[in-house]
Amino acid sequence: MGESVVSAATTFRVVLLKPSHYDDEGYVIRWMRSCIPSNTLACLYTITEAVKTSVRLGSDVDLVIDVYDETNQRIPIEKIIRQLTAPGAGGVVCFAGVQSNQYPRAIDLARRFRAAGLTTLIGGFHVSGCLSMLEKMPEDLTSAMAEGITLVAGEVEERWGDVLEDAFLGRLKPLYNFLKELPNLQGQALPLLPTEAVSRYVGQMTTFDAGRGCPFECSFCTIINVQGRKSRYRTADDVEAIIRENHRRGIKRYFITDDDFARNKHWESIFDRIILLRERDKIAISFILQVDTASHRIPRFVEKAGRAGCRKVFIGLENVNPQTLKDTGKKQNQVHEYRDMLQAWRKANAVTFAGYIIGFPNDTYESVMRDVEILKRELPLDLVEFFVLTPLPGSEDHQTLVKAGAWLEPDMNRYDTEHPCSTHPKMSADEWMRTYYDAWKSFYTWEHIETIFRRRRAEGHSVGKMLGQMMWFRGSMFVEGVHPLQAGIIRRKHRSERRPGFPRESIVVFAWRRAREIASEAVGTLRLVWKLHRLRRRVEKDPASRTYRDLAITPSPAPRTPIALSVLPTVASPEEPIVARR
Repeated sequence: MGESVVSAATTFRVVLLKPSHYDDEGYVIRWMRSCIPSNTLACLYTITEAVKTSVRLGSDVDLVIDVYDETNQRIPIEKIIRQLTAPGAGGVVCFAGVQSNQYPRAIDLARRFRAAGLTTLIGGFHVSGCLSMLEKMPEDLTSAMAEGITLVAGEVEERWGDVLEDAFLGRLKPLYNFLKELPNLQGQALPLLPTEAVSRYVGQMTTFDAGRGCPFECSFCTIINVQGRKSRYRTADDVEAIIRENHRRGIKRYFITDDDFARNKHWESIFDRIILLRERDKIAISFILQVDTASHRIPRFVEKAGRAGCRKVFIGLENVNPQTLKDTGKKQNQVHEYRDMLQAWRKANAVTFAGYIIGFPNDTYESVMRDVEILKRELPLDLVEFFVLTPLPGSEDHQTLVKAGAWLEPDMNRYDTEHPCSTHPKMSADEWMRTYYDAWKSFYTWEHIETIFRRRRAEGHSVGKMLGQMMWFRGSMFVEGVHPLQAGIIRRKHRSERRPGFPRESIVVFAWRRAREIASEAVGTLRLVWKLHRLRRRVEKDPASRTYRDLAITPSPAPRTPIALSVLPTVASPEEPIVARR
C-alpha cells in the first residue's frame, strides 16, 4: 500500500487523532476546553508506548507519539505533513475511536493527508459496527479503502504492534478485522493520556475502562455487537496502577467508561481498593459512573460507590413505559423501581443523571410530554439528557432497517442522536424534532430547576454543586445550542474548517457573524448565571427548604416496596394512564 521506510526513517511518528464532527452549519465543533475525554486515545497511547518500549520497529528507530483531540485542538494538518515527510522521517496518521457522526470529518481529514502521500488508518465504532452487523460493506467504507485509507475493526491491544510494523514496512492491508479477537484486559497496557492532553478537558478529567462488553440485549445499542455480550475486566491492581500514575501527574477526576459498571464482576474489589487509596493513602479522586437501573439491588454497591468517590452517576432509564422497554430489549429496566433506585444513589451523595430516548414506535408528542412531567414530578432526577432514537450502525435496529430496505439518513454526520435518521410511524421528522426540543424546555424550566435545588437542600446536599451542573446543561442547549455531551468552554470556529459542500464565508461575513454569536453567547451566559444564583439564594435563605418534601424524594412506605409510577399503556390514548405494577 505504500513504500517501505525501514531503510530511510530514523524517526517514525504515530499520530493518534480523535476527530470531532460538523454542526448543522458545517463548522467543526471545537472548544477551548471540551468535556468528554477519549478512552480510545488513552488506550492507543499506552499500547503504542508498549510497542515503542519493545523496540519492535528497530533499535535505531525513534518512535514518536503525537496525540490530538479535535474537540479541543485545531488539527495542525500542514505541520503533521511536514513532520512525516521530512528527511529521515516517516509515520502514520491513525483516526481513533471514530463514531458514525465523526466518520465524515475523519474522511475529510484523511483525504488531506492522503493527498500528501501519508499513510492513514481509521478505526472505531462506525467501522466496527458496520462490519459486525451488515452482510454487505457499506459504500462509505469501500470508497475509503479505494482511496487508500486502511480500516481497522475491533480492539487492537494484542495486534497493534503488527499493524504498526506493517505501516512502517509499507505493507498495510486495506482492512484489519479483529472483531473475533476480543482481548483479555488483564495484563494489558493501562489507559493513560498525556498530561498535556488531559489539561484540555474541563476539570482536567481523564478516563479509563475497568471492563468492556455488556450482557444485555438493547436493540439500539452498539456496545454488545462490537465489544461483545461477554464482559471482560481489568483487576483492582490495574485500577490502582492507573490511579497512582495519574495521581503522580496531579490528575484526580475520572470518567469510567464501562457501559455498565454494575455488571463488572470485580466491582467490589475495585471499589475496596479505591476506598483504601482514598482513606489510607489520602489520594482524593472522584469519578462518574454508568450503571443500570438495577444496580441498587446489589448489596453494598451504591454505598461503596459513594465511599470510593462516585459523585455523578449516569443511569440509562431510556423510557418510563414498561412495554416500550420490553420491546426494545431493555428488560432489565423495572419502571416501578426507578424511584427507590434514584433515592439510593442520592443517599450516597451522587448527582443522579439519566438518559431518555425519544422516538420509540409508540411515542407521540403528547406521550413524551407526559413522560417528562412524570420524570419531573415522580423521580428525584437532578439531570436528564434527551436523545433522538438513532439506528446507529452496529445496532440491531440499524441492521433490521437495512435488511428491510427502509429509508435511512445517508449523511452519517447526522447520526449524533440529535437528528431523526429514520422514519417514525407516528411523527413526522419536524414533529419528532419539536418533541425533542420541547422535552428539554419542559424539564429545564426555572420552576423545575428550583424544585431540584429544594430537593438537594432538603437532603442536606450542596445546592452550589447543582448550580454548575445546571449552568452546563441549560447553557449548552439554550445558549450554545449544542447537546451537553458535545459542549465545552468557549466555542472555537475557523472559517477554513467548513465541511466540503458548504460555501466558505468571506472574512468580513464570517467575522461579523462570529462576533454576533460571541456577544449573544456572552449575554445569554451572564443572564443564566444571574438567574441561577438568584434561585440558589432564594432556596438557601428559605427556612422551609430544609424540610421540603415532594413525591419524588418521599421514601417508599415499606422496605423493598417501591411506589408505582404513572405510565402510559402501549395501546392507550394519552388521556388513559395506567399504573405500573410489579
